[in-house]
Amino acid sequence: MREVFQQELADVQDRLVRVADLVADAIDKATTAFTTQDVALAESVIADDHLIDELALGLDELAINILARQQPVARDLRIVVSALRISASLERMGDMAEHIAQLARYRFPEKVVPKSLRPTFKEMGRLDIAIARKLTRLLESEDPLLAEEIRNDDDRIDELHLSVFDQVLGETWKGAANDTVDATLASRYHERFADHAVSISKKVQYLQTGDWVLQAG
Repeated sequence: MREVFQQELADVQDRLVRVADLVADAIDKATTAFTTQDVALAESVIADDHLIDELALGLDELAINILARQQPVARDLRIVVSALRISASLERMGDMAEHIAQLARYRFPEKVVPKSLRPTFKEMGRLDIAIARKLTRLLESEDPLLAEEIRNDDDRIDELHLSVFDQVLGETWKGAANDTVDATLASRYHERFADHAVSISKKVQYLQTGDWVLQAG
């Protein structure tokens, strides 16, 4: 029975990694669609979001089943509880990628944001993709250095997010009302995507130590 239990815990981790892989692919495609007006790519992100939702739901069902049948304790309990919370954050990250893709599709064939903001959003997209890839590796390895890198990348995204608000609220802003709305929403989606990744990194730390440490970001 113990061997079966350990296999189930390994399955939980494997499923988390699979969901994280799909999320990383989604944000990669969504940011590309956003910057290149590739409506077909945007539609593929939107169409595939249900795959993330279904995998996350299946993972939740497995974790709840383990709790009910095995009544785990100590680290084993932390693994299962953390998996439930991480699954929810991954599902929300998939939603953020979908929202970015929806903006790209909605504004097609026009660009979503004015020229002056495009370098900022290109950098935000690059950082979110990097965060997502690091997150997958973090879930595989529980490497604390990766968690630190994710938090540092998130700090940079926060700075870019604030710079978007500074620009659209500034006196020199020439964008139309829809430009302001689109830029504000897109920046918020990028920022929230990274925030969820930071939240997951804290949960991985909890899994390792059993201590919930509050950290900035």
